[in-house]
Amino acid sequence: MRVLYLLSVWLHILAAVLWLGGILFLTLVLVPAIRGSEYRRHSSGLFHHIGVRFRWIGWLCYGLLMASGTLNLVYRGVTWETVTSWAFWTGPWGRLLGIKLLLVAVILLASAYHDFVIGPRSTAAARAHPGSPQSQRLRRQASWVGRFNLALGLVVVLLAVMLVRGGV
Repeated sequence: MRVLYLLSVWLHILAAVLWLGGILFLTLVLVPAIRGSEYRRHSSGLFHHIGVRFRWIGWLCYGLLMASGTLNLVYRGVTWETVTSWAFWTGPWGRLLGIKLLLVAVILLASAYHDFVIGPRSTAAARAHPGSPQSQRLRRQASWVGRFNLALGLVVVLLAVMLVRGGV
């Protein structure tokens, strides 16, 4: 059973690293690189192509995080009876877990909005009317949703560290 738990923790950390690392790469490396003058005319298509390729990786990571997170809780003794108990959620550990899970839910909703609504609209506008005010507005919105998700992801990692290292 311990080997299964260690594998689950490893997958949980790996999925978080892959998801956050991908977003950090996009934000800190790709965006500044394609804004350079020699790449500018290809930036919209390139960013769209890379974003679509990364999207399935991101959603795979979300699935792994949810499955491994559930297994990790079960291994730690959290049962159905525990999660339906008000006392669990009002205690320090449960309250911190609740905040983490709430932020994860917000990340999932924001990701769905980014990946399936605002991102495709932004790409379509950039292709139809490059440089138009609407195209620029949609690109900024998509960018801010991505940054918001990155910030929430970093907070979730901090909360995870606090949960496993007794920071409550």
